[in-house]
Amino acid sequence: MAGTLYVVATPLGNLGDLSPRAADTLKNVAVVAAEDTRHSKPLLVLAGSRAELISFHEHSTDRTLERILRILGEGRDVALITDAGTPGISDPGVALVAAAQERRIPVVTIPGPNAVAASVAVSGISGDRYLFLGFLPRKGSDRRRFLLTAAQSEWTVVLFEAPNRVTQLLADLVEACGPDRRAAVSRELTKVFEETRSGTLQELSEHYAEAPVRGEVTVVIAGTGKEHVEERPPDPGERARALLDEGLSRRDAANRLAEETGISRNAAYRLVMEL
Repeated sequence: MAGTLYVVATPLGNLGDLSPRAADTLKNVAVVAAEDTRHSKPLLVLAGSRAELISFHEHSTDRTLERILRILGEGRDVALITDAGTPGISDPGVALVAAAQERRIPVVTIPGPNAVAASVAVSGISGDRYLFLGFLPRKGSDRRRFLLTAAQSEWTVVLFEAPNRVTQLLADLVEACGPDRRAAVSRELTKVFEETRSGTLQELSEHYAEAPVRGEVTVVIAGTGKEHVEERPPDPGERARALLDEGLSRRDAANRLAEETGISRNAAYRLVMEL
């Protein structure tokens, strides 16, 4: 029989948050697959675990993945842990879980600390429904698309960010969501210098521009409270006729039609000429 892959949540910072069940699991498995083995060694010492540590992170090769799957296939149990919190959430462990499921290897959750839930709980912003976007792309159209999603979301939005990029993120959110949107910034959750600051995006942006952040950061943004309805682009044929009725030349009408509907300029010109 195959071994079991245990997906084990570990403390965000305070080692006292390691559950008895998680400690027992780490103590009894043969292998622990950890994002950063140096970071995880003190945790295994705390749990009294002598399991073999294998490094498994976003840059791990397929050979490492196959090695862990082979261990499971031999009937030995493996615990998957991340640096902090629950594996699989903004974490490369999802690849191992998916591969184990494909091979019908039992996967069991050992739930516990989760930065998303913890930050929403102390934000003062509704957690009835929320959208988790993780770390935003660094730049370009992908970043703009994610910012627009956050701005238009009916529900609360939760983001992760590195401390050195929080100032830029908040500035971008002010531009995308408006200065008065409610938000909260949590850092160093469960650690000695834990802090959650709430206010408008403008207030938070100004504060952290003057007081650089240290430690892991979660940003919670209030939703709009209203369903976002995409506006349908105008019908090209109807819009072309309306532009001509306004007195535009065929060339100007074709250019405007392409801009407003997204069709190519050649297609817009042909459509205008047919009218």
